[in-house]
Amino acid sequence: MQFKGLTLDDFQIEAIKHIEEHHSVIVSAATGTGKTLIADYTIKRFLDKKRRVIYTAPIKALSNQKYKDFIKDHGKDNVGIMTGDVVINPDAPLLVMTTEIYRNMLLAKDEIIQHLSYVIFDEIHFISDRERGTVWEESIIFSPPSIRFLCLSATIPNAKEFAEWISSIKGHPVEIVEYLKRAVPLTHYVYEKHLGICMPQDLRQVKGIPAFTRSGGKKIREKPAYHLDLIRDIGSKVPCIYFTFSRKKCEKYAHELAKKQDYTSKVEKVQIINIVNRYINKEVKQMQSYQRLRQCVNKGIAYHHAGLLPNLKEIVERLFEKGLISVLYATETFAVGVNMPAKTVCFDSLDKYDGTMFRYLNSKEYFQLAGRAGRRGIDKEGTVIALVDRVRTDPEKVAKISSRDIEPIISQFRLSYNTVLNLIKGHTDEEIDIILKSNFDYFLRKKSEKQIRIAASFQNKVKKLRSMEYIQEKYLTEKGDFATHIYFEELLISEIFFSKVYGQLSETEINCLIAAIVYEERRSDKFSTKGGKQIYEHIVKVIKKNDYVDSRLNKRSIGRLIKLISHWSDGGDFEHLLDYCNLLEGDIIRLFRRMIDVMKQINKATHDVNLQDKIRRCINKMDRDIVKAEFEGS
Repeated sequence: MQFKGLTLDDFQIEAIKHIEEHHSVIVSAATGTGKTLIADYTIKRFLDKKRRVIYTAPIKALSNQKYKDFIKDHGKDNVGIMTGDVVINPDAPLLVMTTEIYRNMLLAKDEIIQHLSYVIFDEIHFISDRERGTVWEESIIFSPPSIRFLCLSATIPNAKEFAEWISSIKGHPVEIVEYLKRAVPLTHYVYEKHLGICMPQDLRQVKGIPAFTRSGGKKIREKPAYHLDLIRDIGSKVPCIYFTFSRKKCEKYAHELAKKQDYTSKVEKVQIINIVNRYINKEVKQMQSYQRLRQCVNKGIAYHHAGLLPNLKEIVERLFEKGLISVLYATETFAVGVNMPAKTVCFDSLDKYDGTMFRYLNSKEYFQLAGRAGRRGIDKEGTVIALVDRVRTDPEKVAKISSRDIEPIISQFRLSYNTVLNLIKGHTDEEIDIILKSNFDYFLRKKSEKQIRIAASFQNKVKKLRSMEYIQEKYLTEKGDFATHIYFEELLISEIFFSKVYGQLSETEINCLIAAIVYEERRSDKFSTKGGKQIYEHIVKVIKKNDYVDSRLNKRSIGRLIKLISHWSDGGDFEHLLDYCNLLEGDIIRLFRRMIDVMKQINKATHDVNLQDKIRRCINKMDRDIVKAEFEGS
């Protein structure tokens, strides 16, 4: 069978056959084997039949990339995108969106859902994500029975149970298609200072070498191997993606390598300059971050992380795609979804900080990154090398996580106030009881301690919502209905904007308030707070009139963010924002776009014309110039 000029493999043909039979399909296939072709076939098949398809992705960057790809395949008029900060062509037959947006549409019973045939869940294993996994689970639970799913993942060790769960709650067949053989096999190594590139089991040979030396009577810890040692030893095995879990290290390492190595010819340098000039505007070219990146990319070296300006990330991706980057230092976000393989993948470390503690990567995390090694039709094998410290590294653990992906999909289902309100708004008591028992964990264990907690959580939240007048006699009040449209800090935002607290605040003060709600603090963040005292005191005085807002709002965040937000809200230039904080430019833009997303939710939630006008003015102050979401080819 041929599709898009390619001869399809047996597993792709099998998946397509199930789609033709109008079944849901779970495709568990190794990275680089062509799962995307199955999605492409599904999209074309249903667009040809004048039916609607939704493609969901775990991160906005992947949504944006897919939107551009689909426009090339199906034309601008047939493709739309819906993310928190941008909506383009929402009536298109093919809609690209983040999974959160799809879940929100289901809860709101958006009319788009009525005409939907298939939903494609790319990277479905994100259902196991501790923070966001419940979004995927709710998306499946709340989808109407008529909708079919195409779920894509590199590996799902418990695919059989996962398929049986979907089938049991949706009442239609769910097929599993597995293809675990990689087109380009991977070989896994470690890199140790004394041994160089070796197999994990070889680490036992150096366990006896002392880790300390004595100098002048002092005990000195031996320095472990460094990234420059590893990059030197991989020699011509480039392009290489070098993963590190620190943004600062990404940039530091790239500049260190650029001082020692130049991978580009004169012809390639001209190509790089031409691509940069084509996609980078004057405003970005004046920024220090651009100048710093330029020093590296001219030598075929780059870095990629979430703190970079969106334009700079796009440039790095384009240069890498065209083979003009030999060594790319990246954080793990580079490995989600977008198909950009390399000859070699390196790990700076096999442990990461997960927000609570340092721990070893699990096998799914390891293979998500390692899977980028090996280019189909170019490389005979993909090479994966992890930098290790023999004192701290457990050879058995390394061998275990790098042998195969053994992490099953697990349930992270939990109830938010928004979900509870939407359940009460759209379902009977009997339906709510069924929905609360429709999660994956309940299916696996039938009746578990976790399920008892979910039922108790629902009742506790109902009690709280009743006491705060969001619910009366199990019906939603006007305030309750307002909160059904707010998907983040729904009670806090509803108390501010439904109870008219906002009326005494200016647009800039409202922007400072919303920034404080959406801002996610990092320990290393620093802000200039000089000169913001008057605005701070006025905001605090106003919010004190509502006890819930006064007790729940992080006032420290208001004080820290005032200079940053008011400068931009009052028409200041972007470059000066860096004088008010140590946030990276990409983080500032993401903060502003999250604010815009929340304000759009408020606008949709209210029937108050005055509030709508005021929020629109707030949005216009933030959504301008470099912050405005742009799409090449849109």
